[in-house]
Amino acid sequence: MKKIEAIIKPFKLDEVREALSEIGVTGLTVTEVKGFGRQKGHTELYRGAEYVVDFLPKVKIEIVVSDGAVEEAIDAIIKAARTGKIGDGKIFVSNIEQVVRIRTGDVDEAAI
Repeated sequence: MKKIEAIIKPFKLDEVREALSEIGVTGLTVTEVKGFGRQKGHTELYRGAEYVVDFLPKVKIEIVVSDGAVEEAIDAIIKAARTGKIGDGKIFVSNIEQVVRIRTGDVDEAAI
């Protein structure tokens, strides 16, 4: 099993959720986060004063999928989240050793 974490632009969340749903991903966790990569924030004008916005709003999506579904899930996220502009985000994949569903006690693949 693998955990996929995707950091994307907030306005792409619905498209990514729909793309994941179409390939059979039934559950995900979404967190509003802030950060920056190569774009290093930007400057804005507020009431005549210029200020730097260091951290940009992003959304982090976390899903756990079977090993065989990893590439399909990554492809779905990329297709739905890509704008072609700087700041589209990143995808991180890590191993999951065990999953337990609290309600039923199901473990591993049955708990996803």
